[in-house]
Amino acid sequence: MSAALAAVDLGTNTVRLLVADADPVGGLTPRAVDQVVARLGEGLRERGRLAPAAVDRTLRAVRRCRDRALALGADEILLVATAAVRQAENGDALLARLAAEPRVRARVVSGAEEARLTLLGAAWGLGGRRDRFGLVDVGGGSTEFAVAEGDRVLGAVSVTVGVVDLAERFFARDPVDAGELRACREHVARRLRDEVWPVLGPVDPVEWVATAGTPTTLAALDLALARYDAARVRGHRLARARIDRLVAWLAALPLAARARLPGLEPGRADVLVPGALVLAAALAGLGLEAFTVADTGLREGILLDAVGWRPSAAPPAGRPSAADRERRRQ
Repeated sequence: MSAALAAVDLGTNTVRLLVADADPVGGLTPRAVDQVVARLGEGLRERGRLAPAAVDRTLRAVRRCRDRALALGADEILLVATAAVRQAENGDALLARLAAEPRVRARVVSGAEEARLTLLGAAWGLGGRRDRFGLVDVGGGSTEFAVAEGDRVLGAVSVTVGVVDLAERFFARDPVDAGELRACREHVARRLRDEVWPVLGPVDPVEWVATAGTPTTLAALDLALARYDAARVRGHRLARARIDRLVAWLAALPLAARARLPGLEPGRADVLVPGALVLAAALAGLGLEAFTVADTGLREGILLDAVGWRPSAAPPAGRPSAADRERRRQ
């Protein structure tokens, strides 16, 4: 029996909402999605604390999401906070304020749990696949790498390399200059070499998937979409050579021009270049030429996990998966 639920993914850069009917067999039938760039992690690296203005923006965004979800008939709002709340000295204080919001069930998850939930959401979006695949989830405050086979996580690691922190640390010039690009690229490659590859070295996925705002935005640019089209973005092969060309093009654009690009969500322009560098470094470290792009992830995983959905064998030939049916409705 399906239930109307809402997931709120409270990230370092963006607060994302999904309202859907969820059941353990069919998965999700989305009712609505929304997102607000609240930039919760603004200045977190320097201060070690969440700024009052960022907290206020985030609370307003959560209340907006909560009110919309309730208006759409959601029975519960399941909020999951990630890297910014994990890392901040005053993260517990924000979590307490969130938990006090009516009809909101709030929790903060570890990097490993974030990776598990994101894998679940990505697997559903890719048709409920059970083969072995790897996932890269580029976030505002951290990046998660995980490998799964069906619903079994074979390896996962979260590294505190996020697009908000990278943007604040390395990019001060407008447009970006070559020295900034080089410094950021070297930093990311070093962090992945030291923290990620030793953990994931023994696993060997059939395919690697990239999810979150950076790969979906790059896929939309690669496809020259005038408006974001989830059906075309899902499953797009984003090649390393193409990412490198996009980085060079985006870095040469002034920030204001970058923000006006078709399909670019508000608040994404200043973090897209560092996010692309994370993807390029991941492909280089993995020895791959391309990622498959998924536009489902953590918020889908929150709801799927809540109702006990797990990946199953691919549907018989001629029978569309739940994700395929949802795509056709868009």
